[in-house]
Amino acid sequence: MDRERIERAVTEILRALGSDHINGEVADNTPRRVAATYAEFFKDIDRDPGDVLEVVYQEQYEEMIVMRGIPFHSICEHHLLPFIGTADVVYIPQDGRIVGASKLARAVDIAASRPQLQERLTQQIADALVRKLDPLGVLVRLQATHLCMTLRGVQKAGSSMVTSAIRGSFYRDPAQRAEALTLVS
Repeated sequence: MDRERIERAVTEILRALGSDHINGEVADNTPRRVAATYAEFFKDIDRDPGDVLEVVYQEQYEEMIVMRGIPFHSICEHHLLPFIGTADVVYIPQDGRIVGASKLARAVDIAASRPQLQERLTQQIADALVRKLDPLGVLVRLQATHLCMTLRGVQKAGSSMVTSAIRGSFYRDPAQRAEALTLVS
C-alpha cells in the first residue's frame, strides 16, 4: 500500500473542498490520518480468506456447525464509505474436518479488508470454506447497513441488506437449507 500516494490524494481532496473551509491542523494532519486508517482497514487486502482455514482438526462430527453474529466492517467500493454488519457461517464437516471457531471470524475479517461489494464478500467467504474444508454444505449470510445508502443518496437510515451464499448440500437439499436458515435467523 502506497501511504504517501494516499496522503497526496487526500491533500488534493481537501484542496478541492476549498481552503476557506479547512483549518491548518486538518490540512497538515488529516492526510496522514486517512492514510493510516486505510492501512488499518485494508491490512489484509492481499491475503486469501482461506489462509486462516488451513489448521483443520479431525473430529468425528458431521452435523451443522453454526457461528452467528460475527461483526464485520468493510468499505463499499462504489463510494468508499463503510458498511457494517454481522456474518453468519454454517457448514457441515465432511470426513471429520473442522476448523476452530476463531478461524471463521478471521476469514470474514480478511475477506472484508478490501474495497468490497456485500454480494462478493458473501461469496468469497463461502468459497474459501469450500476450498479449504471441502464440507458437505456451506451457508453464509451477511446483514449490513451501508453508509452510502443511509448518509447520502436515498438516505434510508435503518435499512440493511441481507445476502447469502449457499453451497453443496444446503443448495441441493431444501430441508437442510431451511434448517440452516432457521439457525441463523
